[in-house]
This record gives sequence, C-alpha cells and structure tokens, in this order.
Amino acid sequence: MDSENALSIAEAQRNFNKARMGAFWQEVWAFLRRKNIDLLRFEEVKQRLRLRDERYLGLQDVPVNKIVGSVGRYKDFTRSFLPRTNSVRSRWQRLDAMARGAEGFPPIEAYKVGDVYFVVDGNHRVSVARQLGMETIEAYVTEFPTPIRLDENTTVDDLAVKEGYAEFLRQTRLDVLRPGSEVILTQPDRYRLLLEHISVHRYFMGIDQNRPITWDEAVASWYDNVYMPLVELIRKYDMLEFFPGRTEADLYAWLVKHQEAMRLQHGGESVTADETVDDFLEKLEPTLK
Repeated sequence: MDSENALSIAEAQRNFNKARMGAFWQEVWAFLRRKNIDLLRFEEVKQRLRLRDERYLGLQDVPVNKIVGSVGRYKDFTRSFLPRTNSVRSRWQRLDAMARGAEGFPPIEAYKVGDVYFVVDGNHRVSVARQLGMETIEAYVTEFPTPIRLDENTTVDDLAVKEGYAEFLRQTRLDVLRPGSEVILTQPDRYRLLLEHISVHRYFMGIDQNRPITWDEAVASWYDNVYMPLVELIRKYDMLEFFPGRTEADLYAWLVKHQEAMRLQHGGESVTADETVDDFLEKLEPTLK
C-alpha cells in the first residue's frame, strides 16, 4: 500500500468517526429536547399528499441541504444524513475516498417533492457529501408535482397538517381556482369547518341568484367574498403577532366562530367582518396587558 493511499484511508476513517460522533450527539440532544431527527419516509409523504403524477427532470445539481428523506434507508441516517450505525462504515469510507479523488463519485437518484428531495439510490453518497461540506450533488431527478409546500424544515410532525391541506385542495381545487392562495390550518380537523362554510355559502348564493350554483363557483366566491375580507383585516391589524405559530386561516376560523356568537347575541342580526374583528380585538386587549 503506497503512502498516498494509506493517508486517504486514514482520512476516510477520521471522517467517518467524526460523522458517527455527530450522529450520537444529535440523538442525545434530540432525546433531551424531544425533537425528531429522522429522515422523512418517501412512501409516507407520497401516501399523505396523494402523489400520483411524475415527470423525469434529468441530471441536475441538487442542493445537499434540501435532501430531507429517503425511499429505503431512512433508519440508517439522521435528518442531516449522519450515519447512525457502524454497519455502513466500510461503504461510507470507500465513498469518502472516492469523493476526494479526481473523478468523484457517480450521481445519485432522487425524487423531488415541492422544494425537497428524497434519495432513491445514493444515501451513503449524500452522507459523505454533507460531511465533506459539499453544497450540491449530481442527481438523476424525477419530480412528483404537488401544490403542497415542502421545504428543508418540514418535519414528520408537519405531515399531518400537509395531509389535511392536500385533502382540502383535492375537495375544493382552490389551488386551481385561485392560484397562489394558501388556506393552511395548523389543526387539520378544522378543514371540515371550512368545507361547511363553503357549503352554506353555496346554499345562500343559490337563493340570492335563484339558480343552481356549481361547487367551483361556490369555492371561488367563498374565497373572494368571505375568506379574504377577514384575512385582509387580519393583516391590517397585524393580528398574527398576538398568536405565534398560528396562520391566517387559523384566525379566520376563530373569527367566524366569534362572528356566530355575536350574531346570536344580537338576536340573529348580521355582523360585518369589521364589526367582528373590532369586537374580537376589544375582548382580546385585556388578556394582553
């Protein structure tokens, strides 16, 4: 064995040991802070978001920090692709030496969903790339299009929220009817309430216009004439700053319930969006002092 090869092997061993130690401390801190550092499972994401269509994008440079999951090796590495077991040592070290060689290692295969990627083949290469500080890695990419936003911060716990939103979009086609809209609830079971609002709005539209109203018409009208007027007031008064971690859709749902309570209090008389927000803020103010 020549000295250059021996040095390369020694460096690969050091890099792997450093990566394993990093994984150990990540798991310790995750346990103490009750945080999940698992890779996302592609099959779970595919099922929850109802991913069906796919298209091949070809060979691309993929940002390493946007690779957040795997098709099959999600248990072998942490969320940042640090190796969780010594069983991957020999292969990992060979790839480390290859990456630092003249030719590097071959492209990986990956699925793209939203703004993130899932490894089909090449988990060890991604792990080595991250450990070596590489910003991108070559990948043969196949995309699964979705209107649901996924990014490098999406966690396993976020998937339930994403699943609820995906089902809401499937039933309303709001992403098609109003591109760019984001009616995202942090409590997915409340989408049922929004669907009820649309159904009631459709009923009264039919009475007002004396004709059958299509579901698409009702969804678009609800968004334009019921949802957005409240959201615009939420933005006007910067109401989200009082509710960290919540969304405009969350506040919309609360305000609608508050509006119903006000209507009952006033003997069934209609209550405007402005009146609803004013009363809500008036009642909220004492709790903020």
